[in-house]
Amino acid sequence: MEATCNGSKDSSPVFYLVGIPSLLESFFLLVFLIFLLISLLILVGNELILVSVVAEPSLHKPTYFFLINLSALDILSTTTTVPKMLSLFLLEDHYLSFPACFLQMYLFHSFSCSEAFVLVVMACDRYVAICRPLHYPVLMTPQTNAALGASAWLTALLLPIPAVVQMLHMAFDNTVHICHCFCDHLVVVQASCSDTTSQTFMGFCIALVVSLPLLLVLLSYAHILASVLLISSRKGRSKAFSTCSSHLLVGTYYSSIAIAYVAYRADLPLDFHIMGNVVHAILAPILNALINTLRNKDVKAAITKMACPQGPGNSGTLNP
Repeated sequence: MEATCNGSKDSSPVFYLVGIPSLLESFFLLVFLIFLLISLLILVGNELILVSVVAEPSLHKPTYFFLINLSALDILSTTTTVPKMLSLFLLEDHYLSFPACFLQMYLFHSFSCSEAFVLVVMACDRYVAICRPLHYPVLMTPQTNAALGASAWLTALLLPIPAVVQMLHMAFDNTVHICHCFCDHLVVVQASCSDTTSQTFMGFCIALVVSLPLLLVLLSYAHILASVLLISSRKGRSKAFSTCSSHLLVGTYYSSIAIAYVAYRADLPLDFHIMGNVVHAILAPILNALINTLRNKDVKAAITKMACPQGPGNSGTLNP
């Protein structure tokens, strides 16, 4: 059912980000500092991954090619949403223009979809490396890697366009109150005074397309686990598992999606809805930065080599 709008057809609406409604103003600075720390960890960690992989010839392999794609997406996703959240809590800058809100919404969902597809490609890469090692050099050629990476980016950049274009024709008040820290698709749809049935269905379809690859990921890791358990030596099993350490992100990524979805659908307080989506926005990027700078021996060795050219980390190598 379509509600009545008070907005003028000749003027673009302005979006007012409410933030976290029940958060007391006295806690704004603390929340700002927490988000600032998280964003710095995400940016510094993922930039270290990017620079170390590009600079270290021994890391010029398919696994790390996809890893730098993931790091680039984490940086882009973070810079799409977090700066506005920092401005909101530090300067109480609640307003976003119509184009800025829709651009933020499109970019956030595009980068989120890209991350899902890159994680699928990474899972397939590890499946071939562990379960079909003799075929790995033939199947995972530079051309194949470039095609897989480009497909993940292009598909995700195109996927949200129909929903965003359709939303441009929806009616809004002159000042639209968004109960969130950034412009998320479902929240913006709910703030419209047009009929939202088609948009809700379209959002569900996009979420379904992004979530379906989870089946492929689970299948890949089931085969990987079965192959690793067949390795007789403990050292061999440990080495095989270590090459998949960064892929813990698969579980955290889809878990954060589940948290955000349940927060929207369940009869929970509004703050849970907001925090569920904020967790989805920052959880995977921060874990990618921490896991691959602290636990990945090859990346750690490359970072050490850059920081201390004569240091002990110069000998780090990776076996696919």
